[in-house]
Amino acid sequence: MNKLNYLINKLCPDGVELKTLGEIAEISRGGNFQKKDFCETGVPCIHYGQIYTRYKLFADKTLTFISEEKAGKQKYAEPDDIIMAVTSENIEDVCKCLTWQGNESVAVSGHTAIIHHNQNAKYLTYYFNSSMFYEQKKKIAHGTKVIEVTPKNLNAIQIPVPPIEVQREIVRILDNFTELTQELTQELTQELTLRKKQYSYYRDMLLNFGADVKWKTLGEIATIVRGASPRPIKYFITDDENGVNWIKIGDVLPNSKYITDTKERITIDGAKKSRFVHKGDFILSNSMSFGRPYILKINGCIHDGWLSISDFEKYVLTDYLYYVLISSPIQKEMQKKASFGGAVQNLNSDIVKSITIPVPPIEEQKRIVNILDRFDALCNDLTNGIPTEISARQKQYEYYRNKLLQFKIKNA
Repeated sequence: MNKLNYLINKLCPDGVELKTLGEIAEISRGGNFQKKDFCETGVPCIHYGQIYTRYKLFADKTLTFISEEKAGKQKYAEPDDIIMAVTSENIEDVCKCLTWQGNESVAVSGHTAIIHHNQNAKYLTYYFNSSMFYEQKKKIAHGTKVIEVTPKNLNAIQIPVPPIEVQREIVRILDNFTELTQELTQELTQELTLRKKQYSYYRDMLLNFGADVKWKTLGEIATIVRGASPRPIKYFITDDENGVNWIKIGDVLPNSKYITDTKERITIDGAKKSRFVHKGDFILSNSMSFGRPYILKINGCIHDGWLSISDFEKYVLTDYLYYVLISSPIQKEMQKKASFGGAVQNLNSDIVKSITIPVPPIEEQKRIVNILDRFDALCNDLTNGIPTEISARQKQYEYYRNKLLQFKIKNA
């Protein structure tokens, strides 16, 4: 940091120039090949979807190719050009980008912007991942189901452009910080993976009763029914605060045990055509990521993509039932019994009713829940344990990155 401060004081003591991206770069669209055009050898290529799934901030080689014949019709990124995906399903991911650091040109698919510039490529890439850029892209992004930022609108993005020597020093600092953060995050992630395996092992061991306890089908100890949807649903969605919570898969947080709120409500008339569920009930996804249980912390209505499980309190504790339902044996049994509708596996109420679970005395259930709650908190609670440490490391990295990319602006 001392060297950076020295360079700033020496080279831009009156502040850093603020320029538009159009002033320092030429922006063009990518080509038109698709994933189906990939082949084992040929011309190196990057499909826009790979920017989200395969590459980080920087890439120096590709693992995919297109044929010489197809390559003649494409657009290319040159070494140090920035490749930016300009469509996404959400504002957070749109404009995700990478610097191409290979030694040769690379073909780039559509839904991208190729940014050919006269600055330090890594400096710009770091800036495009900063909160300052995020605030600007929100103003130029458009769309509902698909969010898009056009190359034309990217021209108006404002970027602080310090002298190249300053850019290089910022990149050096951020490269080192990025590497350190990634190493620490990797170590924590590996630890979390081991903890989860340990947790799954002990959970399944604690729930392995054999013939020592009573076993009952879920149909014997609970009421299990399918949700229902008022149709067409768009006519029943309401902004009225007196509307009924409309519970969807999108309302579920990753690794969550509970559903605590919803993004949408439906009208009272819509609720009459749906399935009303109560706080403390379980709902179980019956297609796609089927078999995943959630405990309701709210009242609401569920569509036919859910099954509800209720009226089980006489036999099992809520938390005990949760741990049983997510255990490996029960999840495997659901997968085995799930019927196939085309290529998609589906659960129905009869299948879930037929699932057999151990029902030990309530005191034993309490003991098991007490043990597993502690393991669960360590692995999954975002306010405690390893996930919080991973999140803190990322926030720390983002904070210092943003600080390094903020300057006194010349003539501001």
